[in-house]
Amino acid sequence: MVFREEFELLLRARYPLIYIPTCEEERVEAAIAEIAKKQGNRGIYVWDFVDGYQGNPNDAGFGRRNPLQALELVEKIAASAPAIFILRDFHRFLEDVAISRKLKNLARLLKSQPKNIVILSPRIAIPEELSEVLTVLEFHLPAAPEIKAEVERLLAATGKSLEGKILDEIVRSCQGLSMERIRRVLARAIATHGELLPEDVELVLEEKRQTIRQTQILEFYPATENISDIGGLDNLKDWLLRRGGAFSERARQYGLPHPRGLLLVGIQGTGKSLMAKAIAHHWHLPLLRLDVGRLFAGLVGESESRTRQMIQLAEALSPCVLWIDEIDKAFSGLDGKGDAGTSNRVFGTFITWLAEKISPVFVVATANNIQTLPAEMLRKGRFDEIFFVGLPTQEERKAIFAVHLSRLRPHNLQNYDLDRLAYETPDFSGAEIEQSLIEAMHIGFSQNRDFTIDDILEAASQIVPLARTAQEQIQFLQEWAAAGKARLASKHSSLSNRIQSQFR
Repeated sequence: MVFREEFELLLRARYPLIYIPTCEEERVEAAIAEIAKKQGNRGIYVWDFVDGYQGNPNDAGFGRRNPLQALELVEKIAASAPAIFILRDFHRFLEDVAISRKLKNLARLLKSQPKNIVILSPRIAIPEELSEVLTVLEFHLPAAPEIKAEVERLLAATGKSLEGKILDEIVRSCQGLSMERIRRVLARAIATHGELLPEDVELVLEEKRQTIRQTQILEFYPATENISDIGGLDNLKDWLLRRGGAFSERARQYGLPHPRGLLLVGIQGTGKSLMAKAIAHHWHLPLLRLDVGRLFAGLVGESESRTRQMIQLAEALSPCVLWIDEIDKAFSGLDGKGDAGTSNRVFGTFITWLAEKISPVFVVATANNIQTLPAEMLRKGRFDEIFFVGLPTQEERKAIFAVHLSRLRPHNLQNYDLDRLAYETPDFSGAEIEQSLIEAMHIGFSQNRDFTIDDILEAASQIVPLARTAQEQIQFLQEWAAAGKARLASKHSSLSNRIQSQFR
């Protein structure tokens, strides 16, 4: 249900106190004014701390620097007069006992009157004693049709026009920004060269990166890796390549739903994070990295607010890839002790969104320790598939060496015996293979010569692979995957052979 429909419903149902978390005061006030006019010209009274009430000459300045007096105006207006009272930044005063008590008294009174109090705030900050009387209503960032109308309005002012394809590209690049930011960045583009040009998309994207940085929750991550840059993992690659066109309009017409996401479980250093970047690059989608730790804030209620903000921003930027690295560390041990149940509420909001989202946000979550993940996370419907990414086989290690050496020494690749390198590095992960090459380069560089296969083998002999230091954890993961709890990312592995033998 869109904001206008839901707000109208709350007015008709006489919800007395409505809390709208948004930074777009101008846009939400314009929407409320339209709704008020549609419902028989309801009176609108707008208050802020500096200027008091504005717009109505009889009440101009009333309640200036006095939030309690601002609430008293609600009772002064005739009981039968339909009215909406918009209070800007009023969340700052909700902790005051007098304000809190007055709002609860008004909540009782307004059940029988056609009046509503609307609190506008850039974030949700509701004291526990007011949680039962305040109704939170989300005001989403502008959608594509609204952005397109604004871009066309600006184009009309310049007397210029854009081709449909370029116009759609600019509109798509603007998704995820507030209307104020969209107007500002497009006005900057027009001021620069008198019109909107296709290259202004990059200007909009930089504004978007700035917005995402300011949230301190999501990070706009550059994705330059190709799927071909990753050695092995053939099952996973095939699965992804089959879904390459699943975000297109042709797929919608075919009846395909948007892909939901992947959970990649496995040993550290086996390419799970690299795969997340490669997916975004291969599908030509923006990559957003979520630091789940940043969702948890010190103030009560702020963590849940940040979670909703993250979801809203990711959906506004869709289609996109949302990368959640090491999700097992964020949601391990959800007992709610010590944080007033905040972690449980954040987790509940997150997995509900995973199950119910219809927006084209492809979630790629990685986890090293499956034991700490809540069972609800692994239930079907949260992700399209769960893949186990194990240690590379000898053939895959050969492919990984080939990928790195093709990048480091493309003209001398024949000087390195890939079969021997793969054979001499049992139990090495992709990250450990890369580290052995870096160490070999240090050896060669320090002696003013190119590094050789002997340098690589010497470097590898000094590395103790994780497969030996964390043997119990890796064994548990392999047994978990062998029990059929996840699909195998690799086609040819000792683990896949074990699984096949169980079903012969």
